[in-house]
Amino acid sequence: MCSVSRYLRVVAAITAIAAVAALLLGTSLTSRSAGDLQSEIAAGRSASASLQAAIADDTASIRATTSGLEDARARLAVLTAKLATATATLRSVEAQLLAARNHLVDLENQLHQATVALSANLVARYENDQPDLMTVILQARGFNELLEQVAFLQRIGRQDARVITATRVARAAVEHQVAKLASLEQRDRALTDEVLAERNQVAALQAALLGRQIAEVRARASDKDKLAALNRRLASLEARAAAQAARAAATGNAGVGGVAVDTGGMVGPPAGAPPAVAQVIAAGNAIATLPYIDGGGHASFRADGYDCSGSVSYALAAAGLVSAPMVSGDFETWGDPGPGRWITIYANAGHVWMEVAGRRFDTVAQAESGTRWAQGGGEFAGFVVRHPPGL
Repeated sequence: MCSVSRYLRVVAAITAIAAVAALLLGTSLTSRSAGDLQSEIAAGRSASASLQAAIADDTASIRATTSGLEDARARLAVLTAKLATATATLRSVEAQLLAARNHLVDLENQLHQATVALSANLVARYENDQPDLMTVILQARGFNELLEQVAFLQRIGRQDARVITATRVARAAVEHQVAKLASLEQRDRALTDEVLAERNQVAALQAALLGRQIAEVRARASDKDKLAALNRRLASLEARAAAQAARAAATGNAGVGGVAVDTGGMVGPPAGAPPAVAQVIAAGNAIATLPYIDGGGHASFRADGYDCSGSVSYALAAAGLVSAPMVSGDFETWGDPGPGRWITIYANAGHVWMEVAGRRFDTVAQAESGTRWAQGGGEFAGFVVRHPPGL
């Protein structure tokens, strides 16, 4: 590979030759505005594609959000039905609670009465000094009286036993009812809290999704307005470009200026172009008609032929924009994003070409016309758009 200094000397020589060639081309040059128009149109098309992609993304997001809203509404409907069922269950539970409380009051009254009766019996025994069985036997005045006294004692004992049993049963029933009430109240609270929490969660989700959908619809509307304005601008630019092309055809390009292809496949830089643009054009002229060779221009900038990335690398290197040959995929991340004012690179993993001052520099064009320079056209879909910083 030749040294950088030697390469720069070669480029300088090519630039000088191209300048002389531009003077000799004379009336074959088109106006500067033609290159500007083509660059502006290319930039507008790229921006239009970006806006259309943004609108498509917004539309997809709106569809996804709408689907999410429908899911949220369906879930809310299910939860609303569940809440209605739960509300009916809660009403039943509350009715059971009311009945249980009333029953508890009855049981507590029974317990109170049993306790009072038991206390009265105990007090009566204590105050009346009720005789025990031995005393009754000893004090009985006959067998019949003895039987009556024993029967009386037995009745009193059975009555006391019933009172004690009733008291125990009432106390147990009260404790059971209290536990049942506590369980029902806990179930009531848990069921209410659970259903209300679910409903609030879905309502919040629905509100959030609605807010997001509104924002997305507004963004899409804004993008559509921008796209409509851009399309109007593009239509105006294309009409101006068509009018210029018609004038150029009518006058043989005389006095119209800009970048023009001569019969030898070379182009001249437009008036007022930056030196770097003139250097890129001069280097492009130097290899414009050299054959396409796969891998050409990668082992060294000096080659018998160049492939697509070798051609673009060679032309850019003339202006010091690259320091070594690059492959097509490298240009996808090279420079700055988007179209440039003077130079725009279109790259993907399999191919790369560029526009320089509105002219296409592309090995595909060479296959069609014998020179890498072309009036316009080129592949745009599937390519990453980049440009040299400042150009």
